[in-house]
Amino acid sequence: MRRGGLLVPLALVACTPQPVDPERAAQRCEERARAAAGPTGEVRLGANSEDGPFAGVSIGISSDYLAGRDPMAVYEQCVYDLTGAAPIRPPRL
Repeated sequence: MRRGGLLVPLALVACTPQPVDPERAAQRCEERARAAAGPTGEVRLGANSEDGPFAGVSIGISSDYLAGRDPMAVYEQCVYDLTGAAPIRPPRL
């Protein structure tokens, strides 16, 4: 009986989300805030001796941008969600 009683609390502790380091949270949330500021994208052009010329384009649009959310609000809420506390520094956008 005692064995079963110990497994349940241990299982609950294992499933509890652990807070993220505040600096790491700031870095992750800066990326999300940048995406909320506007579409992102890249263009690739090049050539190599085996395949010849190549080109590529990618465009990303976040749901925060489509919803018209303020990038600062996205950053602050993201940090709070990950750490349970207010941001330790302003974002570097």
